[in-house]
Amino acid sequence: MWRSIGIFLVGGVLGVGFGTALGFFLFPYVFPPPPAMEQITEVERTQVVANGSFSHANPNDPIHYGKGKVTVYEGTVFLEPDFEVGLGPDFHVYLVPKEQMRGEAEVSDTMFVDLGKLRSFRGSQKYAIPGGVDLKNYPSVVIWCQQFDVLISPADLTFTGN
Repeated sequence: MWRSIGIFLVGGVLGVGFGTALGFFLFPYVFPPPPAMEQITEVERTQVVANGSFSHANPNDPIHYGKGKVTVYEGTVFLEPDFEVGLGPDFHVYLVPKEQMRGEAEVSDTMFVDLGKLRSFRGSQKYAIPGGVDLKNYPSVVIWCQQFDVLISPADLTFTGN
């Protein structure tokens, strides 16, 4: 009888632990946040530094994808209204000092600038660039999953003549 009670308790603890972990992982898939709707002011629009488009880093990976445009203004990275990435946990927006980012090792081996946690999986959103960052030294913006060290979507920037 004591053996049955022990097996029941161990199974209950493992079941609760596994169920909680699975719930944390599946939460963004089941309850995705609404699209972001942030806007850029007219003053910010006159200070365009660079433009780019997000791409699918690994076409063999159907889960981790990204698309849409990004515009870099003096002091702000703006993900345009057509921005979208696949769902997942702990996504961040990075400025990366390498061109043509296509692999995880390329991002993790560099001195990137973390602009903050991605606020929504789609829609327009803006991220402040810390003072003292020379944007000419950062030709890529990437969406990165910190929890699993996965490159979700890179955007190669084309700098304007300003």
